[in-house]
Amino acid sequence: MSRLPAVLNPTEEDIQLLLSAQCHIGAKNVNTRMVPYVYKRRADGINLINIGKTWEKLVFAARVIAAIENPQDIVVVSARPYGHRAALKFAKYIGAEAIVGRFTPGTFTNYNTRSFREPRLVICTDPRTDFQAIKEASYVNIPVISLADTDAFLQYVDVVIPTNNKGKHAIGLIYYLLARAVLRLRGTLDYGVAWDVMVDMFFFRDPEEAEKEQATLAGEFDSTEFSVAVDVNPEWTVEGETEGVAGIAATADWSASRTTTDWADESAPAAASSWE
Repeated sequence: MSRLPAVLNPTEEDIQLLLSAQCHIGAKNVNTRMVPYVYKRRADGINLINIGKTWEKLVFAARVIAAIENPQDIVVVSARPYGHRAALKFAKYIGAEAIVGRFTPGTFTNYNTRSFREPRLVICTDPRTDFQAIKEASYVNIPVISLADTDAFLQYVDVVIPTNNKGKHAIGLIYYLLARAVLRLRGTLDYGVAWDVMVDMFFFRDPEEAEKEQATLAGEFDSTEFSVAVDVNPEWTVEGETEGVAGIAATADWSASRTTTDWADESAPAAASSWE
């Protein structure tokens, strides 16, 4: 860390964020080109990444990004689902363009396609899933910055940021710190001022979990009870002079007993018939 200026050194909060997001947790396999970034190997076979090397390469990548005069000449590629939201947010805050999901072959090489791009810098989330973009960038001499785990394939990658690129929190945090570093190098954000954007905005959210949260909130709103006082035995009174059916109904004695006719009584006189 002594190679960096004092203003670029990480704070204790930055180190705690990297550890809590498990950015230092690597894979069980190690590529030959990733050996310098491995701190040690645990008893269970998991390789631990050197956090100091991660921060150095992150600042170096931020300096490369800040050197691009037009931010729209930067393309962020992420085929891994956990990196979709992080790539979109990163591109939004630095002014770049994001390509998430499936990468269309020929985007950097075939000028006849509608999705043809001529970027000056390509940023990838995983060298394996984004290898099509990295390979096309090598054809047209475009530098590539990529996040890489200990088992990553680093062919045609110019700047690597060693980190855990399989966890949603690790990917989101690296993109968050990279965007903040770029804004600080550009002078948009002061080093002594905290960024008002929360790191949670860069984390991947499962659509099913989001739907469950919305359904829970809707259920709590519907279960709210509203008490309304209702008189069970209301007394209806008619005031003033009434005429017609309303007057008759108002003056009638509804409690009086009524005489009912038994239609089965044979003693009742037969009705006169005109057929006789």
